[in-house]
Amino acid sequence: MPQENDMVCLSEQVYRKVLKLMGNRFELTVVCENEQEAAEHIHAAIDEIRRIEHLLTTFNEESQTSLINRYAGIRPVTVDREVCELILRAEKISRITQGAFDLSYGSVDKRLWNFDQHMTALPDPATAREMVRLIDYRKISVDIASNKVMLLQKGMRIGFGGIGKGYAAERAKQLLRRRGVRSGIVNAAGDLTAWGVQPGDKPWTVGIADPDSTHHPFSYLNISDQAIATSGNYEKYVIIDGKKYSHTIDPKTGLPVTGIKSVSIISTNAEIADAMATPVMIMGIRAGLNMINQINQVACIIIDDQNRLFTSDNIQLQ
Repeated sequence: MPQENDMVCLSEQVYRKVLKLMGNRFELTVVCENEQEAAEHIHAAIDEIRRIEHLLTTFNEESQTSLINRYAGIRPVTVDREVCELILRAEKISRITQGAFDLSYGSVDKRLWNFDQHMTALPDPATAREMVRLIDYRKISVDIASNKVMLLQKGMRIGFGGIGKGYAAERAKQLLRRRGVRSGIVNAAGDLTAWGVQPGDKPWTVGIADPDSTHHPFSYLNISDQAIATSGNYEKYVIIDGKKYSHTIDPKTGLPVTGIKSVSIISTNAEIADAMATPVMIMGIRAGLNMINQINQVACIIIDDQNRLFTSDNIQLQ
């Protein structure tokens, strides 16, 4: 496996680079004539991802996202138009998912659920409900004419953790295609988008991770000109009284969701795939699949806690 910052040629025309971006492992793959051309294209894609990270991060106090949060309930903040547009698209997904996806989840205090430490007891449900009271996408005001964003209540915070990697992957893909890269993959820590075909006209093939053994796929999909994103309880979790609780929190209750091990969303757009994976985990199997079956060009694979497989109506597994 290539190491961070290494670029290797996997065949005569396939070049790949792995590095850390947006706090995650990114892998960029392009089909090119030579290594110099590939390096130039990949460098341009990296610059684009870093530009987006600078806009969306909450780890930089001067980022546009941090400024929106700092002035919550105080005044609007002028941001780049693409940030306004991304927030508006996120609000649309919030409506479609009945609030299961919500940018304002950032108002939940990490003291409620800190999956980096050993937890021995569940938070009090009343405390959890109190801490999610500021989660409400309907209180995110966007004035697209003036490119201003305001959180209408003090203490609100937005975060792009549920959509940012997919957005960055999609933008990097679009940039590479504009630069004439006819085929490639942008893999943003599992939020993956592919276009074109491999040398020899073979489609790009990706594995769907087995939640109990993430290094061993349980199925494969051909995803040329498609994107896939997976959300799972194997990524970050705690075990309390013998039961696993994932880091996916229901914004209505403040408590972790149970019953589903992983959700994979397949779409033509990496941003949509990224944003829809977590809401399906929150909504549950029946409601989640019912929603996906009503959306054009979006498919879904769910594995529940009993290792049962559920798919949307429009998917073919190999």
